[in-house]
Amino acid sequence: MAKKVFYSFHYADDAWRVQTVKNIGSVEGQPILTSNAWEEVKRGGDKAIEKWINEQLNYKDCLVVLVGSNTAGRKWVEYEIKEAWNRGKGLVGIYIHNLQNSSGLTSTKGLNPFRGFTIRNGSIDLSTILPIYDPTGFDSKQVYASIASNIESWVDAGIVARKRYSN
Repeated sequence: MAKKVFYSFHYADDAWRVQTVKNIGSVEGQPILTSNAWEEVKRGGDKAIEKWINEQLNYKDCLVVLVGSNTAGRKWVEYEIKEAWNRGKGLVGIYIHNLQNSSGLTSTKGLNPFRGFTIRNGSIDLSTILPIYDPTGFDSKQVYASIASNIESWVDAGIVARKRYSN
């Protein structure tokens, strides 16, 4: 049975890339909202966004942060990381900057979104314990193939990493 994941990402920059990853189909992710549906959620304010995120995280095994050039530091990505950690979900990052967007363009590599989140009274930074993967390949097709071949094991590694710090 496919693992159930929540995809965390910067919508404006990476929705196309995320849909590409979601279409791999080897893990089960939440529906990716259309821009109109996302705008509808946003119109409800922060509480409505939190409610949507919280509902989507229910019954998920792992948070998969799909990291584009501007993902780290985004308010809702940070909220999703904190919420997933606090719920004991697995967490993993996958760089997607080398996948093409709807215009056929790639982007620059972003920062590690787990950096700066600490546990155990600030003694451990999540970026040192959570896996983040940079798929191999010289073009978008090869990067896609790398993600398709590895996403299941990467999600499993994120779940294992989180379980090591379950108390």
